Amino acid sequence: MDAQQLAPTLGIGFCLLVLVVLAVPYPIVAEGTTVDFYYANGAIDPLVAGLLCAVAVVVFAAGRQGRTDPGTAAGVALAFGAFVALVAIAWALTVPEQLVLQLSRNALLGYHRAALVVSSLGVLASGLWYVRALSLV
Repeated sequence: MDAQQLAPTLGIGFCLLVLVVLAVPYPIVAEGTTVDFYYANGAIDPLVAGLLCAVAVVVFAAGRQGRTDPGTAAGVALAFGAFVALVAIAWALTVPEQLVLQLSRNALLGYHRAALVVSSLGVLASGLWYVRALSLV
């Protein structure tokens, strides 16, 4: 598999990973409304990043399958990746740490913000790689 096929495939994988990471707190925390409060407490709701990732999956897949001009798909995927990463980073830096500790005794939730940032940076990196693989920069 060449880089022009592998980069969007990896982008799809990272987008799906972001969606999974966003869903992780729901079974850990007893009430879903508490998770909604957790997400709403940052500068911007990270579910916006989830929405962008859902659309980015379609963009990456359309470019990979040739249903959209690959250059256009790569550029749009790069833009979506940048916004996903910015939203995740802004939320992770502004959500109060005390709130995270109050939500659950499960230590997994302590790593949730970092996992979201890392997976969102994967979407951005995949978009960059896709643009680079098409020799657009």
